[in-house]
Amino acid sequence: MDSEDLLSQLADIHLPAEVSYWPPAPGWWVMAILLLIGLVYLAYKLRIQAQHRKICQYALAELDRCMAEYATADSSDPDANLLRYVNAVNSVLRRVALVHFPNTDVAGLGGQAWVDFIRQKGDSSLLNEQIAAVLSRGRFQTRVEVDSQALYELGQSWINSLYQHNHRTTHEAVPLEGSTK
Repeated sequence: MDSEDLLSQLADIHLPAEVSYWPPAPGWWVMAILLLIGLVYLAYKLRIQAQHRKICQYALAELDRCMAEYATADSSDPDANLLRYVNAVNSVLRRVALVHFPNTDVAGLGGQAWVDFIRQKGDSSLLNEQIAAVLSRGRFQTRVEVDSQALYELGQSWINSLYQHNHRTTHEAVPLEGSTK
């Protein structure tokens, strides 16, 4: 046989079929599922962060309300006004602790245990001995001596430290009782 005869017997080159975009390869399915899981996780984290920010704003607004009430209180009995202010700030701190640490026995803490809890759980760099004494025994006193501005600043820094550092991973958004929207 002649080489031309052999060549004429060969079939023409067949190109493969074009690669289809659908259905995707298994690797793309895995990547899509992982991307979807990542997006759901990101949305969850952003929602939790928004809830923390909202709770923090409620707590700080409540603290501001306490300071405003103290600043505009009747000046006829400054000792009673200061005592009411101390107890109101202590109440805000306790409610924040109850919301932020629901699985602990915060409600039963009092005295030095309450002050130790404040020191352990958040920024207590502004907590001096005078404020510690007032927070631990203030509600049982008839007269207290404390710098109201220092107590206010401690409350702000402690609340902010709880929600900026996100000590908890999950959180239920529960507005503080008596807070305004």
